[in-house]
Amino acid sequence: MRTDPNHIALIGFGEAGQALARGWRRDVPEVRISAFDIKTLAPATEEAMRDSYRRAGVEGHDNLPEALAEADVAFSVVTADRAGDVARAAAPFLREDALFYDGNSCAPGTKAASAQAVEAAGARYVDCAIMAPIHPNLHRTRMLLSGPHADVAQDAAVALAMDMRVLAGPVGRASTVKMLRSVMIKGIEALTLESLLAARAAGCEDDIVAALDASMPGWDWAARAAYNIERTTTHGTRRAAEMREVAKTVAALGLPPRMAQATVDWQADMGALGLPPGPKDLAARADAVLAALGLTDTDTLKHA
Repeated sequence: MRTDPNHIALIGFGEAGQALARGWRRDVPEVRISAFDIKTLAPATEEAMRDSYRRAGVEGHDNLPEALAEADVAFSVVTADRAGDVARAAAPFLREDALFYDGNSCAPGTKAASAQAVEAAGARYVDCAIMAPIHPNLHRTRMLLSGPHADVAQDAAVALAMDMRVLAGPVGRASTVKMLRSVMIKGIEALTLESLLAARAAGCEDDIVAALDASMPGWDWAARAAYNIERTTTHGTRRAAEMREVAKTVAALGLPPRMAQATVDWQADMGALGLPPGPKDLAARADAVLAALGLTDTDTLKHA
């Protein structure tokens, strides 16, 4: 098994896949990168995806076996609800001893099942948790690794100029940390939506922001709230899929996943609005969401 991989296969070429490819092209330009995304197969998204392949300088493929052929390592960065299916579909086409980094936001049980499929095919499964937004650090975004092949995977990551740290323990250890972190991070996004959208509807968002800034100095709540709302409306569907896995994680630990499930609902509702990215201004973004929800007549609330 190479620890200086010369061929990477990307499964999934959305925001994370494109960011990884961009970083590798900059820092390890000699590495060959192939990619496959299921959107290539849909007429409505095929051309846009092929354009993304070309812009990123990767070899785009029409199917998974072609993308994985002879790859030393594979990175799976799809949506959480597709991660298990992708691992099972990829397993027969991975070369012997290839490293399969499962970078998807999944419950430990989901990753354990994926690991079983990959290992049975003779490849090496790695639980990989991406612990921060993929921008601006791209492939250097902080990640955690766990499982029996984590040390080898970290060695390979060094050759790929990546920032990966090993957590001692089985497959599922890294994903547990990611899942339980998301209770807080994605939960704050949901709380932001409920508080600041209601405040905007009531015409008191400036007062709420000022109160939050007084309670939590240094957070810059106007900017943070605008960012959180924009992220949920842009990526809510993907975040909802992740939070369903978070709920599974919490439930498996014997606790009721009340906050995780409520976050699923908020994220799913925001993703379903279909709003384009931006603006990052709090009032403008809140107004766009309220309009999309059909809540434009708020005079009664504002004068209550």
